Amino acid sequence: MGKRKISILEPAARAVAEIAWFIENKGLPQTAVKFVNEAFDFFELLSNDQMEHKPCTYPKWNLLNYRCVTYKKKYVIAYLSQLNEIVICDFVSAKLLK
Repeated sequence: MGKRKISILEPAARAVAEIAWFIENKGLPQTAVKFVNEAFDFFELLSNDQMEHKPCTYPKWNLLNYRCVTYKKKYVIAYLSQLNEIVICDFVSAKLLK
């Protein structure tokens, strides 16, 4: 089992930070830190070269050849899968894609 390099684009990193900021403003700073750590740990799991997710069904992402995976049943991660690299492009609430 090999690992691919992981690159996280600014929109995905900003989205994770905004969600953490929202959680922190609800008075849960430790939960916000935990959310960020778990999200980035999940990104790391995507680097497994044995794993491949389905192409996104959201039309705009499908045109860009993104692959999608659900995170915590509430968020969708869109990424580009390449031979030696995973590029995390976006991290959004699943509700926004409908």
